[in-house]
Amino acid sequence: MTSIGEALVDQLVRRDVDTVFGIPGVHTVELYRGLAASGIRHVTPRHEQGAGFMADGYARVSGKPGVAFVITGPGLTNTLTAMGQARADSVPMLVVSGVNTLSSLGKGLGHLHELPDQRAMARTVALSSDRVEKSVELAAALDRAFALFQSGRSGPTHIEIPLDVAGDEFAGPTDAAKGPVDKSLDPALLDRAAKLLGSAKAPVILVGGGGRSAGRSIRQLAEALDAPVVQTVNARGLMYDHPLSVPASPSLNSVRALIEQADVVLALGTELGQTDYDMYATGTMAEMPYLIRVDLCPDQLKRHAADIAIVGDAAMAAAELVDRFAASPKSANGAARAATSRQNAVEEIGPEMQALLAVLNAMRDAVPNAIMVGDSAYPIYAGNLYYDHDRPGGWFNAATGFGALGYGIPAAIGAALADPDAPVICIAGDGGAQFSLPELMCAVDEKLPITFVIWNNHGYQEIATSMQAVGVTVLGCDPTPPDFENVARSCGMPFWRTGPDPLDVAQALLSAQSQDGPRLVEIRAPNQSHS
Repeated sequence: MTSIGEALVDQLVRRDVDTVFGIPGVHTVELYRGLAASGIRHVTPRHEQGAGFMADGYARVSGKPGVAFVITGPGLTNTLTAMGQARADSVPMLVVSGVNTLSSLGKGLGHLHELPDQRAMARTVALSSDRVEKSVELAAALDRAFALFQSGRSGPTHIEIPLDVAGDEFAGPTDAAKGPVDKSLDPALLDRAAKLLGSAKAPVILVGGGGRSAGRSIRQLAEALDAPVVQTVNARGLMYDHPLSVPASPSLNSVRALIEQADVVLALGTELGQTDYDMYATGTMAEMPYLIRVDLCPDQLKRHAADIAIVGDAAMAAAELVDRFAASPKSANGAARAATSRQNAVEEIGPEMQALLAVLNAMRDAVPNAIMVGDSAYPIYAGNLYYDHDRPGGWFNAATGFGALGYGIPAAIGAALADPDAPVICIAGDGGAQFSLPELMCAVDEKLPITFVIWNNHGYQEIATSMQAVGVTVLGCDPTPPDFENVARSCGMPFWRTGPDPLDVAQALLSAQSQDGPRLVEIRAPNQSHS
């Protein structure tokens, strides 16, 4: 007999799933029955939140949904934080959990790992939450989850299988009815957008995470329009070292000025959210005289008024718009406008952030084409304000959107598993690293060549600064970090310690890259002892 748990694994294989992150428990034993022989790689984190963050990093790099298996109750509640980050950044993730026996659900009988309503809780962050109560529902539940990854703005989905259902005999069907996904864009709206862009004298393009896979089309469109391209955090790397690139936060006054001086703004795959466009919480964002928006999510388009709103994929829209322009590009002084904006942005971020930017540039140049995964840490804050990365989709972190600390280390593990040939650098602060420090051993188990960089400023410096700025007595911002050299030794990792000088940092990273497996580099922030 094939059980429903075994059929689940087979169904995942049919959907091109090759990696599952999870910690087995008594409520998921039946899900593991067919896993060992399936060819799917199972990765064991040290905490279910790590499983979710690993699935997130894996999905961002592979382009496929990250999958996590977790137990009911605390397994799922631990994963909710990672699901919240994935929801904020539109990252495809499937979380499969157990749940108690069907007859016990909602009755408060005191069963192990019991929750009053697990699906209701999951739905607070998941795009959908399904329960498989019998064999015929399995394929349909998976199809609904995977359809959400393909048909609109992506995010986490959840499926639960009761303890007494997972071991039942699977009787099919193996496939549910699926209609074709309509990805076509409205040609009339595209024609209107092209006409406006074609007549614009100072156009600007805004690109968010929804455009991170559309680099070629967006470059072609920018060149045809002679338009500067402002990239939010999740779009960095699309236009590396391009004269039309503005790899800076649209919250900066210098970038807002560029946007406000445009006569037409084209926003591709960006939600125009606060953490990108108003990170200083002024309650305002750049005025846009004429706005054209393209987004996969109709609901998202309704949240910010636009003169033309086009439902669809940013890459497809950019390609369609390029086809509507003449072969010879127009002249709108775009390179000069972009250069002025870049220069003003670097000056605006100030000396402290400029010094951190120099460290990031040194890291990028020392390890070209790396995937840089960040936690909430001072170098990441600097990079999110201004930083030009040399790999499309190779700069992402948890310091925007949901803003979950502890993201960096496990997400870097997921990224390394998704692309074993890419160099991976994780940048975390000493505070954020302690949220998920045990996951270093997962990198050891999987023999992943990740360089973990710890920016050690001995506490939560960003929060301390924020408290001081408003006259609040600083409290709770100085947790003692561990001795990271001994942490590395206990994990069997090679270790380097350096100061924040860019040349020293580059040398430490070059030395680390020569070692197999994971390695740890500690950067002592200014004014920190090297004892």
